[in-house]
Amino acid sequence: MSLAHTRRKQPELVRRAILDCANRLIAERGATDLSIQAVADAAGVSKGGVFHHFPNRQALILAMLQDLLDQSDERVEALMAADPVAHGRFTRAYVKLLRMDDDPEQIRTCTALMQVTLFDPDTGTLWTNWLTDRLARHAATDSDPALEVIRLAADGAWLAARTQDTLPDCDDPDLLRNRLPALIERLTAMTYPTPG
Repeated sequence: MSLAHTRRKQPELVRRAILDCANRLIAERGATDLSIQAVADAAGVSKGGVFHHFPNRQALILAMLQDLLDQSDERVEALMAADPVAHGRFTRAYVKLLRMDDDPEQIRTCTALMQVTLFDPDTGTLWTNWLTDRLARHAATDSDPALEVIRLAADGAWLAARTQDTLPDCDDPDLLRNRLPALIERLTAMTYPTPG
């Protein structure tokens, strides 16, 4: 039985399948080549079935990003729960989050979605609101300007590592990707309060 036949009984199952297929396609093709028809074909539903859950391509991309942010929340919360040091706890979790994905497809999906946030106001706002909310929630432990610099450095290192191979004069596209774990470790070490 195809997913189209289960829609009435299990709409969340169909919605999840559409998101999973869209994530797989964006990992393979990038965000610019993501089409509703391709997602429908991959998910085994009609184009109308995709539109039932997502009224347009933009809504689908926003849902994909929200899904990524929800997963990030779970990971950040787990990392914070395991961290006994209050000062910088959110920043450490945030920085460590940048190196948690070992699945190449997940990395490509995340990279494509984060690139969209750079150029699209709606997705950029969704990302900004997510981070702003977390920073407000953890202001007591993570408002130190030095921690902000560390978060920005981690963002820059991650983005450079993920997009370096797209630069025209890149001799070694894996250079930053190979250095990213060590950079993340150094940045994480800088989040602890200095004795004194």
